[in-house]
Order: sequence, then structure tokens, then C-alpha cells
Amino acid sequence: MENREIAKILRETANLLELDGAQIGRYRSYEKSAQVIESLSERIEDIARDPAGDLTALPAIGDRMAEHIQEIVSTGGYKLHRQLLKKYPPTILEVLSLQGLGPKKVAVLWKTFKAGTVSDVENLAREGKLRDLAGFGEKTEQNILKAVEVHKRSAGRFHIHVADGTAALLVDYIERLGDRVESITPAGSLRRGKETIGDLDLLLISENGKAVSEHTLKYPEIDQVLAHGENKVSFRLRNTLQVDVRILDKKNFGAALMYFTGSKEHNIALRGLANKLGYTLNEYGLSTLKGNRIVASRTEEEIYHRLGLHYIEPELRENTGEIEAALKNKLPRLVALNDIRGDLQMHTTASDGKNSIEEMAQAAKRLGYKYIALTEHSKAVTVANGLDEKRALQQIKKIREAQKRTDGIRLLAGMEVDINKDGSLDLDDEVLAQLDVVVCSVHSYMNMESSAMTDRLLRAMANKRLQILAHPTGRLLLRRDPFPFDIQKVLDEAKKRGVVMELNAFPDRLDLKDIHLRMAKERGVKIVISTDAHATTHLEWMPYGVKMARRGWLEKKDVLNTLPLDKMMAELRGNGP
Repeated sequence: MENREIAKILRETANLLELDGAQIGRYRSYEKSAQVIESLSERIEDIARDPAGDLTALPAIGDRMAEHIQEIVSTGGYKLHRQLLKKYPPTILEVLSLQGLGPKKVAVLWKTFKAGTVSDVENLAREGKLRDLAGFGEKTEQNILKAVEVHKRSAGRFHIHVADGTAALLVDYIERLGDRVESITPAGSLRRGKETIGDLDLLLISENGKAVSEHTLKYPEIDQVLAHGENKVSFRLRNTLQVDVRILDKKNFGAALMYFTGSKEHNIALRGLANKLGYTLNEYGLSTLKGNRIVASRTEEEIYHRLGLHYIEPELRENTGEIEAALKNKLPRLVALNDIRGDLQMHTTASDGKNSIEEMAQAAKRLGYKYIALTEHSKAVTVANGLDEKRALQQIKKIREAQKRTDGIRLLAGMEVDINKDGSLDLDDEVLAQLDVVVCSVHSYMNMESSAMTDRLLRAMANKRLQILAHPTGRLLLRRDPFPFDIQKVLDEAKKRGVVMELNAFPDRLDLKDIHLRMAKERGVKIVISTDAHATTHLEWMPYGVKMARRGWLEKKDVLNTLPLDKMMAELRGNGP
């Protein structure tokens, strides 16, 4: 089992225990263990199965929790988890996932109405039956209905890092066939770098389709086989992700890769262009209308060239102007992962992170970074152990001292400062003035009216200490919609005041999204791509941020943290070190 699957069982157990009225210490132990497991770079199953492995050496894992993890690894489940799902319907886990409905409120709904499905909760909210319950109200009903809509749109979709990790494991398994498989390439929305994925397409070249097909269908994570042939197999995995594996001839691979990568709209536009030029285009190749002779099929590059186009990177294939740009040789030279020189948002054990300053620094150094900013939460985020002024000053001192012990990378003293409801910042100006990097964000009062939220952000940006506006829309993919505000006004203000906008690479966020990034680029607003890492392993999520940047047509010159330290700090609003 993968770490996220084990963590999911523990987190669900925590939610069900809280729903059941368990003491806080009991369910919090499951939450903490789930967080630790998700942040591990190694598979916890390997530790559990290793005779010399010691699960209790991990933070927050005691003897009892180690036993629970061993049970999950050995049986694929957990006795207490199963018992609770006999007491409550399994569908209540979907109710618990609704934004704004924590276990305590779900417990009230279950006790009062026996509401155990999303549909039950939706009907109660629509009928106005929740507003008189203690702790609810009419506004809560409206928020529940919004959360239900998000849930409906999200059903059957997966975060990009989940789909990417699933693809990597499956590719590794198929590659055990050795030279019988020449290459394997993920296609579809994963290759385009979309933030959420509906299903997974894998294209591979092989001359022995039958052997590949039979081997693939023995993959242990398969839950249901949907189709089985020598050229294609389809199945659903235990995590419910559908996978289509297509086995192709080398001579047609480019055409198939193009066909199964591009969005529907991009492909339609390409076919229209092909027809105008006297060709037909499909998954087998680019062919002449007269005589049906294939003129290009082996590579995507040769097909684009035949159509009079410069090569279009996969992330751009959404029919949002890329074909016109390719015809005019005006495609952007997209930013690349190896352009990134530093990471300007991350958290340590001083707030809600899992690793120390030095551990984060060494992990970043291994990634080749030249600088990082350590940015703890400020005091308003009590749930994340946010720092008040006194602790913030202590943390600055600790970062300075850690720098003396750390060579080869610059440690910048930063803070993720909350933007209060009135637009003021959550730390005194005297403290902010001592920071190298001031990242500001909204974590509260996210249901404000659009005009009020816009004014809140504009007032915050008027503060000269705010340098970077972090995860600006507040969205949580598959869980929470962006909060409403006038993005154009905010970007215009950012340009006016020299505020940098963050592209948060945390896979739950990927905020700003591609459309907003293009709007920022058009205005000349600089972007910083940061991971918002809460563990050393989260630093490895930078590729997802870069993918989103590429979808937003960003070039190296548009991204602040592609610059050397001195130039990057000179571009930051305010005084740098």
C-alpha cells in the first residue's frame, strides 16, 4: 500500500472517532500519524515489513499506533475503521469531506436527521431545515449548498500528484518487461499538466502487444478490468482511477501521442487546419485527402511542421490561442523546472511544519536551490501554531544562526502573515521590517462578498511591507472554490505597487491558475512559484507549480525565483538583505 492510502485510513478513522464523540487526544493521534506518513519520502509499508524497521522511531508514532499501521499493511484495512463504518454508513465519509462541515456538525446532522449522504445534507439545506440548529444558521445552509456543488463537480477526479504518482508506479511495473517495451508516455490531461485528472492514458511502443497486455492486467492494484485486447487494456484501480493503456506501433506513435494529449478543442482546431491544407488528421497520422497517403505520423514535431506550425508544448494544447501563435512563431519560451533557483514559502516545526530549519535547508540544497525563505504562519492561524511578535523575532534569530551553520544556500527570514478581515496585516510593522521576505495570505473570513474581499486585498497591498500575495484565490482543489473578488482590480493594483503574485505549487492549491497567470503576464505582474512545503518531501512538488506556470504561458523572465539571489531581492518590493 502507498503512504497516502494508509494515511487516508488513519485520517478517516480520526474523523469517524471525532464524529463518534471520542476524546480529542484519541482522534488527534490518528491525524498526526496520517500527516507524518504523508510527508515521508520512503514507503511506510517497507519500514513495517522490514524486520529491522522501527515505526516508533517516526515522529508521533507510538507503540499502539505502530500496531495499527502493521495491521493496515498486513490486512489492507483496520479493525476500528471497519467497526465505525458499521455504526455509520460509509457514505458519511463523503459528508465529512464537505467544506465547512467538520465532524461535530456532521454528528449533529446524523443525530438529528440520520443524514448520512451528501444528498441527505443537500436536501436538508435546500428545505431550510438546518438554520435553526445550534451552530448552523441560514448562512451555513448556503455554504453547505456551495460545498455540495463543489463535491459534485469534483466527483471522479484526482489531484495531479495522485495521478502522477499512480502513473509512475504503473510505468515502473510495465517496464519490468524489459526490452519488450520500447517506451511508455503518459498522455491526456496529466501530460498537459491540468490540476485535476479524470482518468489516466498511458501510451507505449511494443511489438508484442499480447505479452504487454497480459502482464499489465496482472498489476496488483487493479480492482476491475474494463477492456482487454492486444492493443488496448482498460481497468479501474483500487483508488477508483480509470486507466487506459494503449499499445502502439512505432510508426504511428507521434500521431497517437498528439491525439491523446491535446484537449478536445485543440484537436478539433488542428483537424480543421489540416483539412484547409488538404490533409486529414487522426490518431494514426496526417494523411492526404486525395489518396489517403500518410505524410507524417512518427513524431509530433513532424506533424506540427507539416501543418506549418512550430512545436506546441503539451501544456498549451487547450485551443486558447496557441495555434495562432504557432503559425506566427510567437509561442512563448516556457519556463522550465531547471530555471528555478529557490523556494520562497515553506514551514518548519516552529509553526505547523514537520522538519527543522536545517532539514528544510539541506533538502532544498539537494534540489540545487541557491536560496529559500522560511515562512511560518503568523499568530492569527492558531490551528497552525502561528507565531506572535515575540516568537517571530525568536524565529528570525534562529534562521540567522542556522545560516552560520549552513553553507551553499542562503536562508531568508520570512513569514506568512495573515491578512486580517479589515485588510491589516497580522504582525506589527516593527517585526515585518526585520524580515527578508513577507508573504501575505487570507486564511479566514473567506465567505465575504466579492466587493468586500476585493477591498480587503487592496488595503493589504497598500501596506508597503507586503511583498508577495500568497495563494491569492484561496481555492482548495476538489474541496473549496476560490473566494470571490475582482481579480483584475487586484492584478492592476499588484502592478501599480510592485506586489508579486504567488503560484502556490502545493497540489491541493495550484493557485494562481492558468487563466489568472496569463492575466498577470499581460499586465507585467511578476510571479513567484513556491511549494508552501510543510515537510522536506513537499519541496519536491515544485514541478507541479512549474507545469501550471507553463499552462499560464509564463516564461523565465516572468518568474521571480528564476533570478539569482541579489537580483531576486532587488525585484522584491521593499528592502531586501
